[in-house]
Amino acid sequence: MTNDPFWRLPEVPLFTLESPDVADGDDLPQWARSGIAGAGGEDRSPALVWSGAPDTTQSYVVMMYDPDAPTGSGWWHWAVHGIPASVTSLPQNAGDPDAGLLPEGAVTVANELRLQRFLGAAPPAGHGDHRYYFIVNALDVPSLEVPEDATPALLGFILREHLVGRAVLTGLSRTE
Repeated sequence: MTNDPFWRLPEVPLFTLESPDVADGDDLPQWARSGIAGAGGEDRSPALVWSGAPDTTQSYVVMMYDPDAPTGSGWWHWAVHGIPASVTSLPQNAGDPDAGLLPEGAVTVANELRLQRFLGAAPPAGHGDHRYYFIVNALDVPSLEVPEDATPALLGFILREHLVGRAVLTGLSRTE
């Protein structure tokens, strides 16, 4: 057992994921905290830029996951599949479906609150620091067959058979 949430997933080549909005290991901006869940934020996803994915990449899945949520299974904040291999970035607020910033064909899976959108960081008061993993999964297929009512965990299970690379950026949210 380890503190690495990817320890049971297939080992694949890593590529680079960066954001002009948050450096790896730094605190998330206030606007990336949740307004819906009462954390005083705006539920805006940060801009993401990736490079160096394997040549066999045909599509991407982007996710945000908090393994530190007090649930025993973590908390999925965002999951999008069907991102074409030609796309190597998402602008800030791409997680808001009303903004229309996701590429054509991309499909957002409902998060833990069953909302098909980005849900910002919202660690419970007094629960300590939480890590928020932004993950870009490179796949060897142009699309996945994912049930319309799938959860992000099911999406992760389905994608593992087609995973050829992974990029990760970690943002933090601290509570008193």
